[in-house]
Amino acid sequence: MIEANQSLDIATLLDAYRRRCFTPQALFAQLERRLAANADGNVWITRLTPAQIEPYLEALAGHSPQDRPLYGIPFAIKDNIDLAGVPTTAACPAYAYTPPRSAFVVERLIEAGAVPVGKTNLDQFATGLVGTRSPYGACENSFDRRYIAGGSSSGSAVAVARGLVSFALGTDTAGSGRVPAAFNNIVGLKPTRGLLSTRGLVPACRSLDCVSVFSLCSDDAHRVLQVAAQFDGEDPYARALPVDRTDTLVEGRRVGVPRDDQLKFFANDDTAALFAQARQRLAALGAEVVSVDFEPFLAAARLLYEGPWVSERYAAIESFIEQQPQALLPVTHEIIAAGRRPSAVDAFKAQYRLMAYKRRCDRLWQEIDMLLTPTAGSIYRIDAVNADPVRLNTELGYYTNFMNLLDCSAVAVPAGFQRDGLPFGVTLFAPAGADHALLAVGDRLHRSADIGCGAVATALPPPLGRSTPTSSAAMPLAVCGAHLSGLPLNSQLTQRGARLLRRTRTSADYRLYALPGGPPARPALVRTPHSTAIEVEVWALPRAAVADFLHQVPAPLGLGKVQLADGSWVTGFICEPCGLDGAVDISAFGGWRAYINDGQGSAAS
Repeated sequence: MIEANQSLDIATLLDAYRRRCFTPQALFAQLERRLAANADGNVWITRLTPAQIEPYLEALAGHSPQDRPLYGIPFAIKDNIDLAGVPTTAACPAYAYTPPRSAFVVERLIEAGAVPVGKTNLDQFATGLVGTRSPYGACENSFDRRYIAGGSSSGSAVAVARGLVSFALGTDTAGSGRVPAAFNNIVGLKPTRGLLSTRGLVPACRSLDCVSVFSLCSDDAHRVLQVAAQFDGEDPYARALPVDRTDTLVEGRRVGVPRDDQLKFFANDDTAALFAQARQRLAALGAEVVSVDFEPFLAAARLLYEGPWVSERYAAIESFIEQQPQALLPVTHEIIAAGRRPSAVDAFKAQYRLMAYKRRCDRLWQEIDMLLTPTAGSIYRIDAVNADPVRLNTELGYYTNFMNLLDCSAVAVPAGFQRDGLPFGVTLFAPAGADHALLAVGDRLHRSADIGCGAVATALPPPLGRSTPTSSAAMPLAVCGAHLSGLPLNSQLTQRGARLLRRTRTSADYRLYALPGGPPARPALVRTPHSTAIEVEVWALPRAAVADFLHQVPAPLGLGKVQLADGSWVTGFICEPCGLDGAVDISAFGGWRAYINDGQGSAAS
């Protein structure tokens, strides 16, 4: 028996399927009634009929949650992403076409058992952060229909928040996968650029576009990402990135926040107070929260619309906008048509400026693991946005526009409610590849707020169990040689009460050397940009034992900061350059254990 208020979070549905509480067919019959009762709000552009959904349900025959990780899970698709046999409009009826094949990412989700429900409303050609720029009507906020839902992925966010689907695909070029999440009390994952294929997506800025994921909780986004993040060799912008899927620590992380004079809440005292509370909760979870100079991020953000990247929007639909300019909404036409003006010289000059900003940001990432900001400083009524569409849209992008230009991954999570009942959210972001770590930290921050998810009072499901929290009295320590599990010096850790947290790799910026001398034979880890990733273990070493442990570390080795594959930095073994005299480069083995197992090093080391 399916209750009328059945939660659609993925964990709950999969558990119900496993226990044979109901079938996918029964769920979708109930869901059809829920969809009919929630037909207002301009959420959908095309909703699939039961007859169109039936073939997807029939394809589940002979399968189960054991072999289909998204078995029977309903999802929605932003209507600039292709679903085979269903029109793609990009919220412009004159532009519509019917694709014979689904987008690569949609195919992966369907293969995993997910079932599409329909195509959702958006700001036309994904140009906007408001959700009002659509001939299909302004998408209304799931908490108060007078307010914007956020955009451009407005319908996708509202469909999740109102309990109409378990998750939804959006896109995010300048904040479209994060702002709607904040305004509807759900999670919005903006993955690392290129991690999810954009083949089958109507481009906005093709070099910056990301397919994003909306879900009720971070664990659901994690499940979807595990399925969808498959390398697509036919997408020229796809990237095969090493992503650490196990890093879940909050304790000991250094999290930056913008200086107080760089925070903007646009005269909204409630959001200012809510952000301060989120910052305090993160510190209470064990993070070290520090103020940083946010200016290079803000400067990069200004380039997106004030610089030549708007020309990429124009290039995406050049023939259409020239042949049918009247088919676009006036505000959309005004923004995209401005892309005719910048020259190639302008584009190169902007690239030079962007790289200078990125270098400043890269230096900051050596000091912190991730950054915390409001997702948006304030929220606005639909009528206010219609009266002043460009300025208010610009304010909404204050904390989002730089993200893809600077190659960051990000997750937006709920963080509380204003006194008028409207949601507020915060965003955690870090360099490319940090997606899973951000989801894990975001999950703990979301849970600490104790506000549930969505607009239908859905409680957060139990956590996936990915977390391996360590005490704030312990320091994460990365080891790469004789201190690895089972090797001669590992007892120096275990005798001091250290415990293994995870096995992972460094970022692809290191080389590994076998040092002369011994026994035991020892390696040296040296940071050299654009090199390779090296296998390491991360241990939790009691802080009371750190000084004593440090006395055991012989020159030329020492403890410093090591960057992991997810972009985070932890304390780890490093080597003085002078100590490499006579050392042998063994980076090709990818790690010390592989080197000694190959018989190259001492078997006892």
